[in-house]
Amino acid sequence: MFNEVMQYILDLGPAVMLPIVIIIFSLFLGMKFGEAFKAGLQIGIGFVGIGLVIGLMLDSIGPAAKAMAHTFDIQLNVIDLGWPGASPITWASQIALVAIPIAIAVNILMLVLKMTRVVNVDIWNIWHMTFTGALVHIATGSYWLGILGVVIHAAFAYKLGDWFTKDTKHFFELDGIAIPHGTSAYLGPIAVLVDTIIDKIPGLNKIHFSADDLQKRFGPLGEPVTVGFIMGIVIGLLAGYNLKDTLQLAIKTAAVMLLMPRVIKPIMDGLTPIAKQARKKLQAKFGGKDFLIGLDPALLLGHSSVVSASLIFIPLTILIAVLLPSNQVLPFGDLATIGFFVAMAVAVHQGNLFRTLISGTIIMSITLWIATQTIWLNTQLAANAGTLKAGEQVASMDQGGSPITYLLVQALTLENIVGFTVIGIIYFAAVVLTWRRAKAYEKAQQIENAE
Repeated sequence: MFNEVMQYILDLGPAVMLPIVIIIFSLFLGMKFGEAFKAGLQIGIGFVGIGLVIGLMLDSIGPAAKAMAHTFDIQLNVIDLGWPGASPITWASQIALVAIPIAIAVNILMLVLKMTRVVNVDIWNIWHMTFTGALVHIATGSYWLGILGVVIHAAFAYKLGDWFTKDTKHFFELDGIAIPHGTSAYLGPIAVLVDTIIDKIPGLNKIHFSADDLQKRFGPLGEPVTVGFIMGIVIGLLAGYNLKDTLQLAIKTAAVMLLMPRVIKPIMDGLTPIAKQARKKLQAKFGGKDFLIGLDPALLLGHSSVVSASLIFIPLTILIAVLLPSNQVLPFGDLATIGFFVAMAVAVHQGNLFRTLISGTIIMSITLWIATQTIWLNTQLAANAGTLKAGEQVASMDQGGSPITYLLVQALTLENIVGFTVIGIIYFAAVVLTWRRAKAYEKAQQIENAE
């Protein structure tokens, strides 16, 4: 009975599940029902809007990506499912239904022990932690090691929410909000590593251009909608489209640049009173600790620099996939949501698109390489869910290309010691630098508050 109820709740999807969780959470915080209901409804509407805009991108850019692959005779034989394909097969895994209470328990324990400030209310995105656990389970054959994978990923994700507070608060202007989930969180440390290296290279560290710079320099031609239109033309030409189809695609990409920031607004309107009430209640109960509400990385997609980077990385990711040695994965399902992969990098680089291009290229290269290594695990996960025909193979960039998942699987199986060592060293260095950066910010805030 419990499993059936949980599965029903999961099947509601994030646009329904998250408002329900938000309303219950708001009532627990002491908000009036009317205020809680209005906030939850606004958040649900915002996520419907995001879904519509992402759907527009999938319907327009998805075929263009396939056309690009055909035009340039790209021989990549395994299709990227993307998160829209990876999340359902994850929720169908043996480990899925216990993963939610486990991830919540980890969060509560860390809050009690003062190991995190993140209060995660985004139950849907626990699928990322579940995916890690499911792949560990498949790779090792041990259900309990799979559970351990969920625990480790959850604990690490909540710490990432803490560590990137500087970026969510000051760059994205999401005060009291943390983003502890998905590609945006776990790929952020790689951007920190790249940023640290660039800072030490004379000349390179002086180069700066951003979406705002383009707008100032080119006026109306530098507006986000114009940039979106131009990128649509470029993608259409690379896809080999005729004039009519190219112009239609350009208008749709321009629409994405205009609409994405606007569909985020209802979510922010709903979250603002909840975040204030949550911080007030939690601070009164647990002392002066500044708590953060953990939410979906979709909130980051509304920033103009993130949208600009997303459109640039759609054709660039396909080019990286072609040039990357030993890669077998054709980017497809995650192309429309490529902003998730580079959103935190945009913030780390303070909107500097030059640095974002460098770190984003490294991020996508690592993602595709890991996604290739985990093809057999993704394929088995999809087969277990009953969604594959005999002989088919699938991959996923989102989570299937995650350093967290890959390193946990390799640590327990040691199938590729060289890959484990190289990725492990890079990612460990990136995480250490991210931790040090967060500590420096925390110290600076304490000094500022004391003055």
